[in-house]
Amino acid sequence: MATTDVRFFDQRTPQERDRSFLPGMRKTWLLPFYDVFTRFAGVGALHERLADLAGIESGQAVVDVGCGTANLSLAVLASQPGARVTGLDPDGDALRRGMRKARRRGVSLTLVQGYADRIPAEDVSLDHVISSLALHHLDDDGRVAFARNAFRALRPGGRATIADFAGAPTHGHGHGRALRHLPRVLRHRGARNPAVARGNGVVTLLKTAGFGDAREIAHADHRLGRITFVQATRPSS
Repeated sequence: MATTDVRFFDQRTPQERDRSFLPGMRKTWLLPFYDVFTRFAGVGALHERLADLAGIESGQAVVDVGCGTANLSLAVLASQPGARVTGLDPDGDALRRGMRKARRRGVSLTLVQGYADRIPAEDVSLDHVISSLALHHLDDDGRVAFARNAFRALRPGGRATIADFAGAPTHGHGHGRALRHLPRVLRHRGARNPAVARGNGVVTLLKTAGFGDAREIAHADHRLGRITFVQATRPSS
C-alpha cells in the first residue's frame, strides 16, 4: 500500500520574515474564502489544463511557484500520482490549508514557505517548474528573478510551464465586469505590471532568462480574461 508524506518547511531567512507579499484574498482574514472563490471562478479547469500541458511523468521533480493553497499541485498529483511535487508560496496560512487538503486526499506533497526568486531546489535538479496565475502578482524585478531562478533550477531538457493573463481585461465586456467582483488574486493587474500586460510578456521574460524556445502553447478565453499558457525548455548546452 502506498504511503503518503505531507511536509512543510519554512525556507525564509531572518531578513525575509518581514518581506511583504500579496495574500491570496488581498486581506489575510479572507483566506478561508479563497477556495470558494477559485471554484466559483472556474480556476480548477485552468489547473487541470496546465497539468496536462506540462507533460509531467512519474518520478519527476516539480516545483509549483506561487502555489497558494496547493490547488495546482494537487491537480498535478491527481493526473500523475508518482510525481514529486513541491509547492512554494510566501503565505504560511495558505500552505497549511494546502497541507490539510493533501492529507485528506492521501497524496505526498512538500510545501515550502518562501519566495519566487529563490526556488527550493539545487542547480539543474528539477524536471518541471510550473506556475498558475501568480506571476502577475510580482513586480518586474520579481518576475525577472523568478525566470532566472527557474532556469538555474531546471536540468537540461527540463521545462517551465506557466499560465497567466495575456492582456488587460476589457472593461465593458462580460469578463471585465465579473473581475470586479472577484478577489484581487483573481483580478488581472497587467496595467500595473507591463511585462505581463503585453500578450507575449511571459514568452519574452523566459527568453531573456535563457530559454530559447519559449512560446505560447495554448490559450483560454476564460471568464477572468484571456489566459496564456507558455512553455519553455532549458537547452542542453
